[in-house]
Amino acid sequence: QVQLVESGGGSVQAGGSLRLSCAVFGHLYSTDYMAWFRQVPGKEREGVAAIDNDGRTSYADSVKGRFTISKDSAKGTLYLQMNSLKPEDTAMYYCAASPYFTRAPLDTTEYHYWGRGTQVTVSS
Repeated sequence: QVQLVESGGGSVQAGGSLRLSCAVFGHLYSTDYMAWFRQVPGKEREGVAAIDNDGRTSYADSVKGRFTISKDSAKGTLYLQMNSLKPEDTAMYYCAASPYFTRAPLDTTEYHYWGRGTQVTVSS
């Protein structure tokens, strides 16, 4: 059984920073892709950042230059460093993982395993 557990969310003022973590439990860490998604009530879940097994990354245009995805294979943990946060970054952030190659790493349908989310709130 694979379990993803997010942490690190919270409330910050615009311009601040947060680092999200996603701990992976189970025999999944050597996956092809891991990613962060976010969702606000009434809107579809959107891809934020993804990283493959070789360390190649993908980012949504809205977060390029501000967010950085990384992973520590030894610790079995995925990270999302979020800098220069804006009120529009407010959302529930989810960690996701897939054991398969994908040509659309920011597409929700490509991922098989999901965490329960951690809330990020950015005030102006």
